[in-house]
Amino acid sequence: MDLTQEFILENNCVLLRPLKTEDCNYLQHFALEEPEIWQYSLMPINSIASLENYIQKALADRDQGHSYPFIVFDKQTGKYAGATRYYDIQPAFKTLQLGYTWYGKAFQGTGLNKHCKYLLLEFAFETLGMERVEFRADNQNAKSIAAMKSIGCTVEGILRSHMPNQTGGRRDSIVLSILKEAWESHVKANLAARLTPPI
Repeated sequence: MDLTQEFILENNCVLLRPLKTEDCNYLQHFALEEPEIWQYSLMPINSIASLENYIQKALADRDQGHSYPFIVFDKQTGKYAGATRYYDIQPAFKTLQLGYTWYGKAFQGTGLNKHCKYLLLEFAFETLGMERVEFRADNQNAKSIAAMKSIGCTVEGILRSHMPNQTGGRRDSIVLSILKEAWESHVKANLAARLTPPI
């Protein structure tokens, strides 16, 4: 996977393009006005400075070949909605993780996430040649877990006391995945049938 390329993923509802430094301008109101978005984030964002740091770290990870962050543009409203990324990219093993996904409150529950995941999964399996796409979340984040299950993820287990949380304790992380054969046999068709509005 050549992380220097400009990958743009889109359909009639959403566009995902590479995250850039100047995108702080499009996303800063989420940092300033919607703190609940970051409840389960490992890097809480509550200021323009913390958002700038978040973006710079994402871009540095891309430069090092570890991740590929996208900004999400909702074509239905004509507004930027949030961000997502591929990370822990392992070309030799044909695996990657999909996460660091967040959307503003107005874009949650609208069907936007399913469109994003459809494009990201399709690209990962059918263009990048991945065999496995993994997802992780705080095991207390019921909303995120339900969203992952709804797109066809299989729960693999819990990593106990996996990493620190925002409150100084430690979190258990749930691990889910989609394999290429599942994508091809039923996950892609099932997810496509659930897209609202349809593609």
